[in-house]
Amino acid sequence: MSNADSRSQFWALYLTRFAEGFGFITLLTLLPTYINTLDPQATTVLGVTVSAGFIIGMYTTGFTLAQTVAVIPLAWAGDRFDKRLVLLVVLGVGAGVYALFPLVDSSGSFILVRALQGLVVTGAGLMTLSLVGQIADVGTRADKIGKANAASFAASIVGSLGAGVIYDAVGFGPVFTIITVLMILAWVVTWGFLDSDPTRVEGFPFSDLAVNRKILTISTFRVQYAFAVTMVRTWIPIYAGTSMMAGGLAVGATAVAITVTAEKATNMVGQLFTGRLSDTYGRSVFVFAGGGAYGLIALAIPFAPTIGGAVGADVTVPVLGALPAAYLPLVALSGLLGVADSFREPASMALFADEGTDDGGVASSFGIRELVWRPGSVAGPLIAGWLMVEVSMASVFYVGGAFAITGVLAFLAILARDHGRAALTTW
Repeated sequence: MSNADSRSQFWALYLTRFAEGFGFITLLTLLPTYINTLDPQATTVLGVTVSAGFIIGMYTTGFTLAQTVAVIPLAWAGDRFDKRLVLLVVLGVGAGVYALFPLVDSSGSFILVRALQGLVVTGAGLMTLSLVGQIADVGTRADKIGKANAASFAASIVGSLGAGVIYDAVGFGPVFTIITVLMILAWVVTWGFLDSDPTRVEGFPFSDLAVNRKILTISTFRVQYAFAVTMVRTWIPIYAGTSMMAGGLAVGATAVAITVTAEKATNMVGQLFTGRLSDTYGRSVFVFAGGGAYGLIALAIPFAPTIGGAVGADVTVPVLGALPAAYLPLVALSGLLGVADSFREPASMALFADEGTDDGGVASSFGIRELVWRPGSVAGPLIAGWLMVEVSMASVFYVGGAFAITGVLAFLAILARDHGRAALTTW
């Protein structure tokens, strides 16, 4: 394969990552708006009272449950057949799913369409990352994966800001028209520039990769870290946008978008460089440092009102209007979360790509990575929704931060047991 052909394939995959990230972040940005618009209430099903907190949690958990169901069949199909063909099917389905969102008129229909979105996001993510890891040379995997992630974060920035501004101006419909067109464009570019995938893996690669020593070690951290990221990342915009009665800051959709964008922008810029560093210096130290810092920053989020009050951050600015004292510190802390995660993410992904490529099942390796994430991504929002309604908004971030810290400590303990004092520089 020539360098020009390789570059064009990477750029096609980066565009697909952009489209996937754009759709995902738009829904995350508009989530507090959906909560306010659909106004979930406690309801009774077969004599059992379902709380409003549970329904709010299902706005995210319905999405992640669908992702969980989709991981194994999609990853198996990617290894057994042509990953390019699987990706084209997923993108085509995605265009139809995003066209359905303007029709949502109840919590039930929103949860259902979010579940369909979960299938699309999982399929696009698995296939693009698998293909990037497969096409990249061994010593450049984290760098290429970091750039692919940067494309997704660029979409997150454009998508979150665009979604907030467009919704404030004209409502939901045009937002999803843009996403649908973008998915169709990604399909056309993928069909035109990405070569067919020649690899075919017989059998069921999950069975061998599930007992891979390195994958088991990183999974010990990842299964706990999933609770942290799902709770903290999802509840920052909810904290910013929900009403003060619910413990939020009650800022507008554009201001909510800025809190999301701060994390995505710093993560995007960081991954342009940290992936290359991980290729040079190893994976584990970046996972440990990034994960631990994420937990500590999450624990600081409930102190945003105190920090803002101390520095006089209750200001009025053009477009956003009057802002509560906690808002600007929340944006800063969200940005720091992106810095922390930019160290962890390409290193973690490259480890799974290394092991999957060596054992002949890169899509299945990323599938295991997704499966390990699922318990936290499914249960985390339910826990956070209950904590938000029954305890306090602050408790969501305390519990989320604690999960990250226990995750990195468990990871360090296993590394030290297996590799001694040089644990963090062994991998």
